Amino acid sequence: QVQPVESGGGLVQAGGSLRLACAASGSIFSINVMGWYRQAPGEQRVLVATVTSRGSTNYADSVKGRFTISRDNAKNTAYLQMNSLKPEDTAVYYCNVNGLKTNAYGPREYFDVWGQGTQVTVSS
Repeated sequence: QVQPVESGGGLVQAGGSLRLACAASGSIFSINVMGWYRQAPGEQRVLVATVTSRGSTNYADSVKGRFTISRDNAKNTAYLQMNSLKPEDTAVYYCNVNGLKTNAYGPREYFDVWGQGTQVTVSS
């Protein structure tokens, strides 16, 4: 099993900053993409940012210039630095990780898993 665990959410005033972390553990051979998504009440889950194993990044237009995604491959951990937070950034933030599992007896299996989510609330 592979399980990502998010941390770092909380309550912050508009204009403030938070740093989220997503640590993946389990039978991991390699991780391809690590990403952050968010879901506000009554809305669908949407992409925030992704980072590949080579460090290529992708951001939603709404967070460009304010959020920075990074990763530590040695720790199987991704980070999301969120600056200049706005009330509309309020949501549950989910980590998504995909890659290959270890397997001593056969082909490595692909995995694509979600964390439990962490609440980010930005007050005006």
